Amino acid sequence: NIDIGGPTLLRAAAKNFPAVAVIADPADYGWVADALADTPAGLTPPQRRQLAAKAFRHVADYDAFVADYLAHDTPDAPPDAAASPAEMPPRVTISLTRAAGLRYGENPHQRAALYVPAGGDGSSSGGVARARQHHGPPLSFNNLLDADAAWRVVSDCPDPAVGIIKHANPCGLASRRDLAEAYRLAHAGDPVSAFGGIVGFNRPVTAAAAAAMAPVFYEVIIAPAYDADALPILQRKRSLRILEAAPAAAPETAPAVSATDAPGYDLRPLTGGILLQTPDNITENPQSWTTATARAPTAAELDDLAFAWTAVKHLKSNAIAFVKNRALVGMGAGQPNRVVSVHLSQRAAGANAAGCVLASDAFFPFPDNIELAAAAGITAIIQPGGSIRDDQVIAAANAANIAMLFTGVRHFRH
Repeated sequence: NIDIGGPTLLRAAAKNFPAVAVIADPADYGWVADALADTPAGLTPPQRRQLAAKAFRHVADYDAFVADYLAHDTPDAPPDAAASPAEMPPRVTISLTRAAGLRYGENPHQRAALYVPAGGDGSSSGGVARARQHHGPPLSFNNLLDADAAWRVVSDCPDPAVGIIKHANPCGLASRRDLAEAYRLAHAGDPVSAFGGIVGFNRPVTAAAAAAMAPVFYEVIIAPAYDADALPILQRKRSLRILEAAPAAAPETAPAVSATDAPGYDLRPLTGGILLQTPDNITENPQSWTTATARAPTAAELDDLAFAWTAVKHLKSNAIAFVKNRALVGMGAGQPNRVVSVHLSQRAAGANAAGCVLASDAFFPFPDNIELAAAAGITAIIQPGGSIRDDQVIAAANAANIAMLFTGVRHFRH
């Protein structure tokens, strides 16, 4: 099923663009026909050059799609010495198609557009880029970034959950069987920051949940679906963007990481190049977590610690999350040191900090963080462990009768 003749003809015609007009996109049929009818001399050299560039781009997309299929989906393929399964590929071709133009980027002086992977039907990618918009004005660059953060954090929660995002960080997150109650708890986590934020649901939005959101201004709501009686309530807000996103394919049914499917990798631009990594979607088993302290967490603490571990994964490093009753009540993120993040979490939680559990996305380098947590009323902590001063950190936790788990996994998010 690999086409040879078509790409060959397109390439040959495009190479000869000074004398040939090549049309690779049916969207160009109309204006080319009009140009040929209106101009006896035919298309201008710049027009033929534009069509040639489009044809080469089209063939490049196709070739990249085929190469990726052969690299990832062929059984019993001979090993590639340059890229073993444990290594990143030596060459990556990412082909993207513009899906929507945006008014501007992060700031008005920046140009921007939304792109999706070229080739394939995108059925396994799900997510924000292919979300259906039910209502509201066009999405901005920042709307899309924050909506993606909201969708990621609630998608990581196995139970019904609601997250509120502000500037790419969860300022509210809660899990309850009743979505309206989950929303109220998420909003209560930081009602000041929630204003103008983005709300994510991992279950269909109910009318009760929609009504609970009515008093607060939000930019975007994203969910897998909306009950029929919920949409009219939300659509009363003229400027609210309402998105419906399909979940990504389950790991066991999703295709291998794809070089032509940009969401398959986490890409970060830097001056002169691009950093590329696989996503932080490791499957963790709480049974593998170890108790580092004399006191093990209670069942209730363990439940909150698991929820806090999910929450802190989606906060910018250095990240700290305070959680109580499966609700985020304080967070510190994006700080140069972890002590400041603990301070910020305590300040956000206020009196509600007492009785919380704490999650840290990386290990504690010194016991001062534990002492601050103890002063705030933290009863249990979850962290990766692995510091050369783990014995001092454990001793500080034992002195405060704090239970502490080591996960052995770090979740930096820069």
